[in-house]
Amino acid sequence: MKLEGSHQLAASRKRVYESLTNPEVLKRCIPGCEKLEKTGDNTYAAVLRTGVGSIKGVFNGTVRLEDLREPEHFRMVVDGKGAPGFLKGSGDLDLVEDGEETKVNYTGDIQVGGTIAGVGQRMIQGTVKMMATQFFTALAAEAQTEVGKPPPQHGFFRTTLRWFSGWLRNIFGKRTT
Repeated sequence: MKLEGSHQLAASRKRVYESLTNPEVLKRCIPGCEKLEKTGDNTYAAVLRTGVGSIKGVFNGTVRLEDLREPEHFRMVVDGKGAPGFLKGSGDLDLVEDGEETKVNYTGDIQVGGTIAGVGQRMIQGTVKMMATQFFTALAAEAQTEVGKPPPQHGFFRTTLRWFSGWLRNIFGKRTT
């Protein structure tokens, strides 16, 4: 399954890149991430509790960052297994300066198998899109936090409220300018 999209973040490209390559920030931003520990150069062990529809479970796997070109690009390779099945994927993230903001463009491929694959591609795509929106909404809050300040609190309701507030700003902010 192919994925692609973009998200606009109100932070500098350098700050967004630093946030995207920081395992502590990623752990807080990835929906359902329970563990993300460094195991080698740009390699991490991950535990993720997630699911699609009624099929939920815990996935154990690895995350590898490749082709790092700070602050503009990197590739993420993910491999995970759990009771609901397996997930393998890779994606490229490109960060483009847009004034004082950063546009993150992403493309990738995901393969799923096992019980979770039985729910259908359309449902999997919907879940992945929702998780990407939650991730980038949480990442935006992280990237806007000043260095040295406590990280923002995340959770479904806070992330949803941040997304909704940003959506309203985009809708009404454009009409008034």
